[in-house]
Amino acid sequence: MMMKAEAVIKRNNVKVIGDGEQVVLFAHGFGCDQRAWKFIVDAFTADYKVVLFDYTGSGQSDVSQYSADKYKSLDGYVQDVLDLCEALELTNTIFVGHSVSSMVGLLAAVQHPEFFSRLVFIGPSPRYLNTTDYTGGFERQDLENLFEFMDSNYLGWSSAMAPAIMANPERPELGEFLTDSFCSTDPDIARAFARVTFFSDNRDDLSKLKVKSLTLQCSEDVIAPLVVGQYFHEHTPGNEFVLMNATGHCPHISEPAETINAIKTYLHIEENGK
Repeated sequence: MMMKAEAVIKRNNVKVIGDGEQVVLFAHGFGCDQRAWKFIVDAFTADYKVVLFDYTGSGQSDVSQYSADKYKSLDGYVQDVLDLCEALELTNTIFVGHSVSSMVGLLAAVQHPEFFSRLVFIGPSPRYLNTTDYTGGFERQDLENLFEFMDSNYLGWSSAMAPAIMANPERPELGEFLTDSFCSTDPDIARAFARVTFFSDNRDDLSKLKVKSLTLQCSEDVIAPLVVGQYFHEHTPGNEFVLMNATGHCPHISEPAETINAIKTYLHIEENGK
């Protein structure tokens, strides 16, 4: 068991910091790694034990452990989270997931609710594709064009997409931060993760969640628009909903103070049973 735990910690570049007993596990989104939390993590280390990690194939993880077959669906990323919980013997964990990690965390909590006490979803989407009776924000041809761009010029795609995802054009350094993150990811792995993310459909899994949760919905989010956040909230039992002033898809980077306040307010209310 010890060897397995050490292998997981090495594979996913796990870092544990903070002085508290209650664990907060931060899970980054597509194209990012644990550095994406740098603007908010210090606000939690005094009161919580903070766990940071990189999904296999991202950041400083052990890329040699990446398997195209394992990670051809979100299940592989769910297993990363469950492996980490087992390796660190986590229970009653507060899970904070950004973007696709919202669904990863939800699926992990459906499988093993005992690992989690609360879930915080930042910009969640159960499905990105539009259908006749559902608005996800993207038409299939839009996504096919996006992937064609990724396949032909990944660096160009990164430079074009990151500022659009981040929004906040008056602060170009934020887009540059996300561009650098995208460009540090192996292009083949990034393309595979993007396809898994954008073509997944987990709408039927929302109702299975038994753990209480919070949805943080950004204003003017091109990746997960308001109608998607509202759908997620309405179909997920025990979910609270907060519409943020932050624009774009990465409020933990663009508006860290508002993000910290929203998470801590929710946790405080939950902890005090109000």
